[in-house]
Parts: sequence; C-alpha cells; structure tokens
Amino acid sequence: KDDENINSQPFMHWRDRFLYVMDAVNKASAATGEVKGSYLNVTAGDMEEMYRRAAFAKELGSVIVMVDLVVGYTGIQSLSNWCRANDMILHLHRAGHGTYTRQKNHGVSFRVIAKWMRMVGVDHIHAGTAVGKLEGDPPTVQGYYNVCRDTHTKVDLLRGNFFEQDWGALRKVMPVASGGIHAGQMHQLLDLFGDDVVLQFGGGTIGHPQGIQAGATANRVALEAMVQARNEAATSRTKASTFSGTPRNGARRSKPRSIPGARSRSTTPRP
Repeated sequence: KDDENINSQPFMHWRDRFLYVMDAVNKASAATGEVKGSYLNVTAGDMEEMYRRAAFAKELGSVIVMVDLVVGYTGIQSLSNWCRANDMILHLHRAGHGTYTRQKNHGVSFRVIAKWMRMVGVDHIHAGTAVGKLEGDPPTVQGYYNVCRDTHTKVDLLRGNFFEQDWGALRKVMPVASGGIHAGQMHQLLDLFGDDVVLQFGGGTIGHPQGIQAGATANRVALEAMVQARNEAATSRTKASTFSGTPRNGARRSKPRSIPGARSRSTTPRP
C-alpha cells in the first residue's frame, strides 16, 4: 500500500505513482494467476481532488483506494459513499488519531473512533497490532477488533467494552493489523485476532535479507503453515476426544471401577 504520509510530492506525483504501482500489480497478477492489489492513497486537500484521484485509480483497474483519518469525518463519509457507488473498497488509515486517542485527560478512545468509522461505512480500518510497534496491550486491541466485526457486542470489561451493543444490519469493518509486524509473529497475530483480519507486512517484507519477493514469500508461507497447523490440531483434538470418550464440552467421565483380583501396573522405573 501507499504510506499514509505519501500524498503528492514533487519527487513523486500521485498520478505517476498510481501508474507505476498498477503496472506492477498487473504484472504480479499475470505472473501468479491471482488477484493482486495495492491501496492507492487519494488523500488530498479537498473533496474534488480526492474524487479525481479515486476516479483515476478506478480507471487504471484498481479495486481499492485509501484515505487518512486526518481528512475529517465528512470527507471520509463522502468518499465512502463514492466508493460504494463505484464498487471500490475504501481502506482507512488512522493517521493522526494519536492527537486525541492518546490524550488521557480529555481525549477520545480509539474504540469510539472504530465505531464511528463503521457507521461512516469504510471497509478497512487500521486497528492496532498488539505485538508490533504500535501502542496498545493485547486485550484492549482485541476490543477494537471486536467492535469492528461483531454483530452483537457483549460487555467485556477486560477488552474495554463497558456496554452491550446490537449492531443490527450495519455492515462490518475488516480490521487491519499493520505496523512493525513480521513473519516471526504470525502465531501471535492469528492467536490474538483470528482469521477475519488483514495482515500488512511493510517493513517486515522489505527488510528481508533476500529482498522484497523473498519477504512476501516468507509471510505467506508462515501464514499458511500456521493456519494448517492450527486446523489440524483442532481436528486432532476432536478425534482424540471422540476416541477417549471425553465429551467435547470438556467434562470428564467418572473414574472406571477396579476389577477384583486385577493387579495394577507398577509405575516404579526398572533398574
């Protein structure tokens, strides 16, 4: 994706960047036979310019654009409506949120921001990593993810959800983990956030000693291996409980009665 700080600088005009990136996306799609994409940052100083950049991205064949939180709620909702009408995905980067979410005296929790963005209608939202470079302990960040994906949010004090909330028919938002994460943390990311999440490895891909392609391959191999291992372990646990007669709810069977005259095996190790 584009970095949140990348807008349109003299050394990298937005139109030139869009053309260059989409050329690489199309080559990658042709080489792999898979759908590829890149989040093109359309953040600009006014709505007319954001619409113009988004329309150009669509013209090039992009299926997704991104915008920064700093453009404001009216701008985000306007672009969200445009994306909905034009079959485009809108990725929201939370750039600038720290000016009020980290103000402990009179700030606004990111949990509230996540709810607002769900109501505004974005498709993706950066929601923290818990294991990367961003601020946030694991339970709190899990709470952010839950309000994005829940159909009915229950009270969960550990994760900061103090009130029950029914989301009704409101569309869910796909939470995004991005910021200082790498393939070596894959097991933690899946354990914390599950499958319904976008994992973005920027520096964790580019920083691979053998290059970007090797970094991307490492991420994918790690993800697929972890998911396969988790699924096979779950299947093994189910089979084991079936064979042993242990109910799946974790209840234990009563201890079998001893047989008269039978000798118990000695547990003393042989010399």
